[in-house]
Amino acid sequence: MLSIIILNYNNVNLLKKCIKSILDAQIKIDYELIIVDNNSQDESKEFLSELDLGSVKMQIVLNNHNSGYAAGNNQAVKLVQGDYIFICNPDIIILPGAIEELYSYLENHSQVGMVGPQLLNLDRSIQYSCCRFPHWYTPFLRRTFFGGLPFLNKKLKKYLMVSYDHRKEREVDWMIGAALMLKKDFFEKLGGFDERYFLYFDDVDLARRVWQEGKKVIYLPSAQIVHAHQRLSNMRSALPSLFSKILWIHIQSAIKYFWKWK
Repeated sequence: MLSIIILNYNNVNLLKKCIKSILDAQIKIDYELIIVDNNSQDESKEFLSELDLGSVKMQIVLNNHNSGYAAGNNQAVKLVQGDYIFICNPDIIILPGAIEELYSYLENHSQVGMVGPQLLNLDRSIQYSCCRFPHWYTPFLRRTFFGGLPFLNKKLKKYLMVSYDHRKEREVDWMIGAALMLKKDFFEKLGGFDERYFLYFDDVDLARRVWQEGKKVIYLPSAQIVHAHQRLSNMRSALPSLFSKILWIHIQSAIKYFWKWK
């Protein structure tokens, strides 16, 4: 059985669309749905309290504090009954066949530890969702005007794998944590997400540990999922974002990551 995990925080409208897409996809695998709400301040809790999906197996957890991405997902995994877990954000729209494609691939490739789909923008253009492992300067290139300078922009494009044909399956260093599938026992062997990260770099860290265990991380474009991505920590647009709480959380996570992996 597959356990689909959604960690939500203040995204009630996106969450509704995500759940609808799961139902509309008519997934041909026995699955359960586990939704953890990290103390949302919008109408998420009210929506989840009244949610009834009929025959769909479902567990809902309403936290009284925001424990962060890593801890929230780890909390959900402790509840799963499936042998496989699919971790996704509420800004995901599942397309028919995608879940089955990921599940089948992971089931038939024992050397693979984690697999992720091709993520699409709302207009169905391809997102750059797989990357090389970052250098210490990578976050600065992504969040400041320095990334737009010709020489440094080449480094940024290499990190984002811009020149790679994203229509082809391949091994990658890591993929963004918006949609990832792993075997439950392997996830537990890895120790789950590192909860020292409140938000950001937890997906990079997890992928590093997958490779460390001798398993592969695979980008699978034959599985397509829409990702209504909104970058919360963008520094390029305006100076006031330097005072954004989410930006400094990102910086703290980067420091923890580079200190851990030297």
